[in-house]
Amino acid sequence: MARTVTRAFKFRFYPTPEQAEDLSRTFGCVRLVYNRMLEERTRAYRCEGRSISYGESSALLTQWKRTEDLAFLNEVSSVPLQQALRHLQSAFVNFWAKRAGHPVFKSKRKSRASAEYTRSAFRLKDRCLTLAKIAEPLDIVWSRPLPNGAEPTTVTVSRDAAGRWFVSVLCRETVTHLGPARSTVGVDAGITSLVTLSTGEKIANPRHERRDRHRLAKAQRELSRKARGSKNRQKARLKVARAHARVADRRRDFLHKLTTRLVRENQTVVIEDLAVGDLFGCRTLARAISDAAWSELRTMLEYKSDWYGRRLVVVARRFPSSKLCSACGRRADTMPLHVRDWTCGGCGATHDRDVNAAKNLLAAGLAES
Repeated sequence: MARTVTRAFKFRFYPTPEQAEDLSRTFGCVRLVYNRMLEERTRAYRCEGRSISYGESSALLTQWKRTEDLAFLNEVSSVPLQQALRHLQSAFVNFWAKRAGHPVFKSKRKSRASAEYTRSAFRLKDRCLTLAKIAEPLDIVWSRPLPNGAEPTTVTVSRDAAGRWFVSVLCRETVTHLGPARSTVGVDAGITSLVTLSTGEKIANPRHERRDRHRLAKAQRELSRKARGSKNRQKARLKVARAHARVADRRRDFLHKLTTRLVRENQTVVIEDLAVGDLFGCRTLARAISDAAWSELRTMLEYKSDWYGRRLVVVARRFPSSKLCSACGRRADTMPLHVRDWTCGGCGATHDRDVNAAKNLLAAGLAES
């Protein structure tokens, strides 16, 4: 069985100085249009009690381009500017549906610098990608081929805090479901062991941030000593960003390999619905929980299970997986975090805390499904 999915293929590229200048100008124009339109829509609602639609905002953008102050918007492609208005409209739709908070202004330093091009604003042929109003093709490192026959729908160009340039190509691809697997697995997330499987296997937590903590601390100290606004401070800020990017890249690579393995080997994967945001309130564990990236782990399991015809079951967070005996079902009264092995008072079975929790999650998930 096969299905068509939308996938993004991300590649790094190295722009020429002229291309970097043009793209940076485009990023600035996109941010300006987004912020000005957000300000205008907020003002119209508060002062006039009316909402501005996407059509009205598009017409307003055309008027802005005709003014002397904003005539420079004509120097960049109009498509990324229109896409900024669409993104703002989506943000308001999510706000009205109570799926997100009110849209906020984009910051030059804190927000992601990006521009989105639709099909009419780029040309991709024989691995040569050319964007509108940029003469030369981008020097892209094609680390993997695009799917055969895939037609790109959008291209997003971005620059991260470490100064690296990326292009993300969104394609419609036909994905074939994996053959049926006989095994099922329960997955208990942790800190010492990133995940413990119901089979008894424990996968150690690489602790990427902790391993690079000395490098990060040194870069932060150097940054704190630089004068604000100086070129040396800008160089030190890039060192900090590159250290964080190194940690994030290694963490993401590890999670991709782990989740792909779990999805390929098992027909059903059962996990627990963890309230990660609430767990950050624990000051002693917040840093370790952030480094473990449980939310990213779950997100990868969700879309990969959907792609490849597997089933992901999420057990309610109130389920007492650690307190239940997986042998007889008796529930212990208390189970402090420092207790890693315990003996059931009913049947006398001795359990490893994490393995027992994974077994209970698997049983609960199979019962639900």
